[in-house]
Amino acid sequence: MQDGVKKTVLPSGLRIITEAIPTTRSAALGIWVGIGSRDETPALHGASHFLEHLLFKGTRKRTALEISSQIEAVGGETNAFTTKEYTCYYARVLDTDLPLAVDVLVDAVADSILDPADVETERGVILEEIAMHEDEPGDEVHDVFAEAIYGDHPLGRLISGTPDSITPMTRDQINRFYRRRYTAPEIVVAAAGNLDHATVVRLVRKALAGTPLDTGQADPAPPRAGNAKVRVRKAHDVVLHRDTEQAHIVLGGPGLGRHDQRRFALGVLNNVLGGGMSSRLFQEIREKRGLAYSVYSYASQYADSGLIGVYAGCAPAKAREVLDLIRLELGRISADGITAEELVRGRGMAKGSYVLGLEDSGSRMSRLAKSELLHGDLMGVDELLARVDAVTAEEVHAVAAELLSKPLSLAVVGPFDEGELPS
Repeated sequence: MQDGVKKTVLPSGLRIITEAIPTTRSAALGIWVGIGSRDETPALHGASHFLEHLLFKGTRKRTALEISSQIEAVGGETNAFTTKEYTCYYARVLDTDLPLAVDVLVDAVADSILDPADVETERGVILEEIAMHEDEPGDEVHDVFAEAIYGDHPLGRLISGTPDSITPMTRDQINRFYRRRYTAPEIVVAAAGNLDHATVVRLVRKALAGTPLDTGQADPAPPRAGNAKVRVRKAHDVVLHRDTEQAHIVLGGPGLGRHDQRRFALGVLNNVLGGGMSSRLFQEIREKRGLAYSVYSYASQYADSGLIGVYAGCAPAKAREVLDLIRLELGRISADGITAEELVRGRGMAKGSYVLGLEDSGSRMSRLAKSELLHGDLMGVDELLARVDAVTAEEVHAVAAELLSKPLSLAVVGPFDEGELPS
């Protein structure tokens, strides 16, 4: 373990990992569960996100108001989010209030009662959230793109579920999912800030006592395996009609999984292609031609698969020109690779964004948890920077040639006829 980082595995398989940062007066706490939307059956599509809402609605010890008011009374904040492969519940408080945060957050995650009345209330909230998401075409197009790549595989489905899956879902179904999947071996409790590891372990043990997570002996769950290849759909185009002022475009295809050692080269490629204001796409499409306000590339990584895509939002009349320019740039970088100057800049961006992203206790806490939950170990900052520095232009070119030279899928949300590409 690195300096200041300590880890304890409880007999139940639940892991506690902390990083002491004595120079801060805050502490961030997260309870990370290695269960996300890809772990749901079609009948339970959206259950992870539904559960995320419900765990703050009351336990045997606290009402929903008490859960929120006890943290807010000390100036803290608490929230949660669901992804396709994990769910996180977190709080950030003054260092002196960490015991309270541990007690409240562990209670909420371990011992929620899922009152039937709360299930109905939150069902309405989630349906509104889904409707709100559909009013954000710049977000919706990424979901359309994921479905274009993965089809009916869980990685291609909405994290939130759909009205058709959320409406009939029962309290008993959600509760069975909760108790079957939220087990101690799947959980990592991470904390960073002005803290003492032994004290955090003691607080977590105390908060877990008597809850359904206070279980017998087990080994921690290993990181989600990345040895099975996820089937992807043949490249194709999807156009979704929306009466919008802009056309929202994503062009891309399958990328790399998080365990692929080429992910560092992919990170550099992404920076050069569309990762900032100096990137090729930003310079060509926005700065030189003024065709779009927002244009960028991105790479999403899962245990056994990934995505690489380019997004642009532009006037519908300019969509075809923007799409042609994106294809042209993808062709160039896959055929010719990147320059020595771009390599230096791409590596520098990767290193800078990583280090600058560790400036607060919340970021440090997230790094601890993701490293443990997703990779099974914590790569040191110096080692990670060295891995980025070791990326060569040839490696970047090889990744670009593999991922970007093949036929790509296109997702478009805008004022076009369904299935009809912008002209």
